[in-house]
Amino acid sequence: MTGKLENTRNIGIMAHIDAGKTTTTERILYYTGINYKLGEVHDGTATMDWMIQEQERGITITSAVTTVYWDYNNQNYRINIIDTPGHVDFTVEVERSLRVLDGAIAIFCAVGGVEPQSETVWRQANKYNVPRISYINKMDRTGADFFHVVDQIREKLGANPVIIQIPIGAEDDFKGIVDLITNKAYGWDEQSLGRNYFEIPIPDDMRETVHQYRMKLIEGTAEENDLLLHKFMEDPHSITEEEIIFELRKATIQGNITPVICGASFKNKGVQLLIDAIIKFLPSPYDMPAVKGINPFNEKEETRHPDPDEPFTALAFKIAIDPFVGRIAFFRVYSGKLEAGEVVLNTRSEKKERLLRIMLMHANKQNPLKQIEAGEIAAAVGFKDIRTGDTLCDLKHPIVLETMVFPEPVINMAVEPRTQDDVEKLSVALHKLVEEDPTFKVNVDDETGQTLISGMGELHLDIITDRIKREFNIEVNRGNPQVAYKEAIINSVMHHEVYKKQTGGRGRFADLVIEIGPADKGVKGLQFINEIKGGNIPKEFIPSIEKGLRAAMTNGPIIGFPLDSVKVRLIDGSYHSVDSDIISFQVAAGIAFREASRKAKAVILEPIMRFEIVTPSEYMGEVTGDITKRRGHVEEVESRIGNQVIRGRVPLAEMFGYVTTLRSLTSGRATEMLEFLKYEATPREIQDEVLYKIRGYVPAY
Repeated sequence: MTGKLENTRNIGIMAHIDAGKTTTTERILYYTGINYKLGEVHDGTATMDWMIQEQERGITITSAVTTVYWDYNNQNYRINIIDTPGHVDFTVEVERSLRVLDGAIAIFCAVGGVEPQSETVWRQANKYNVPRISYINKMDRTGADFFHVVDQIREKLGANPVIIQIPIGAEDDFKGIVDLITNKAYGWDEQSLGRNYFEIPIPDDMRETVHQYRMKLIEGTAEENDLLLHKFMEDPHSITEEEIIFELRKATIQGNITPVICGASFKNKGVQLLIDAIIKFLPSPYDMPAVKGINPFNEKEETRHPDPDEPFTALAFKIAIDPFVGRIAFFRVYSGKLEAGEVVLNTRSEKKERLLRIMLMHANKQNPLKQIEAGEIAAAVGFKDIRTGDTLCDLKHPIVLETMVFPEPVINMAVEPRTQDDVEKLSVALHKLVEEDPTFKVNVDDETGQTLISGMGELHLDIITDRIKREFNIEVNRGNPQVAYKEAIINSVMHHEVYKKQTGGRGRFADLVIEIGPADKGVKGLQFINEIKGGNIPKEFIPSIEKGLRAAMTNGPIIGFPLDSVKVRLIDGSYHSVDSDIISFQVAAGIAFREASRKAKAVILEPIMRFEIVTPSEYMGEVTGDITKRRGHVEEVESRIGNQVIRGRVPLAEMFGYVTTLRSLTSGRATEMLEFLKYEATPREIQDEVLYKIRGYVPAY
């Protein structure tokens, strides 16, 4: 084992569903000696897919953390790995993992190339400036095309792919890999399940291609450094392997390039060279900039370096509920060190928390630790109040790190226990699941008393209800999935609200003038602008006004759907020296918002989904015709080895149960993927349908 921080790598594995993330992780576990036998996704024996739902469905649902050790250049390296889901319904797992990682492996299928979820996770990695390696997997599959995928990485992702390996053959003829840095070819021994690999001759028919791409690599490397460029001009072959690796590593960490390598994880080829590439090109915690945060006492920005001697600072990025030990919080330590049993401060709740046990996680297995230091990822139990995105820090050196923002749910479903005895148990179970998953919400409808659960898609809610049954032993009745509509105001309205209440003794008074209207482009939620001058409303009342407005946004003027975004200008007002207080202005703001929004013109918004359908060419007409009937728009069609890939956008309301329809249209040969794109105003006739379903009538406009 190693305690050197420069020999630590915190990496994630991300990709579109079915690109081979978990299979690749299982090979890494096998070749690093963590597992003594290979786990397979299709057999339900993958270590990282430990949930029973994952094993049954053959997909990853929750991100799993593990630690492996690898010898490279006579040094031992520690690699903390997070295997993330590929299905869009569980994209929150990718989001929160990337927030705390130093590097990532983006896996692409050599046949499918850059698929919709590939684009989503790449954008998420861009958002957090995560350096990444691109690994083109499944080179053994029919239709595999390495160079075509490299072109897609460049064109669709706007990345700068740098080829450092070339496959020897493809499909059934995939035999090995040429490493352009060492100018050597490698093959794998099938008898040892790929554990043994060896140098093989570069095929004669590839020598020209290898030379061409190696010179491109050396020239590109030389351009990063004036001294190397001078060496290159004199003699291109004088540039050493170490110099190439150094410059590629620097460019990768800066985000200027993504090194591209290849393999076939299921056939046990290329994985050891992938682990080497993690060591060579992805950063250690030392290579990343210091993390920044705000001191909650003086509101000043502070930094924390990956140094065990600095004050302890960590970010909780995932909460899990264990039936035996209770709430487990996964966290990344950015600075300092912590021993089991010590007390830390949660700056959100402003409460002290004693971490009873610290654990190194291997999927769902827990290995106790006495101490954890900067740059490490671990989990702990003992929290009374912890949420995803909370900062944990030293009691004497408080800091708030930037938290995470998660997408809003787009689909609702009513649930109720089958027996009255389970009502309280269901409430407890849902509360625990909400703690785990920031994209899962629970509300009780005031009018009907129904419990509504909300999530990112039908699969998401299906998994939730399955977990309620298996983990909490509660049988539930489910309603039909419903779209999570929102409302929006499309014109501006001024409103003057005077709130007075006199009941004997001290009364209530607040006077507000506000203007509400559409938020600026790209702004979500409440855009609050305080234009009060001259102390007409004291500063201490302004936050309560904003709080009242924010609360009122949960109930829109048309039918009570939450408002997606709105701009509110606080223009004027007045106060009473005795009767005005925080509560008065909060209540007045809520009333003012409701009255103003009723006078404004509003529309119902519906979630629009981006879709990708892969169908055999002969069913192209039926599929596109059906999408058009569903108010969908086909934006792009691409040919792919006997199939057509159809991309476009469609309202979520029209896609419930679509999988069954697609199967019947294509004799079960097509696949589809939906991903949330944006909220958009519903056409008038659709809005009338929604209102009629809920109210039983359509109001006069």
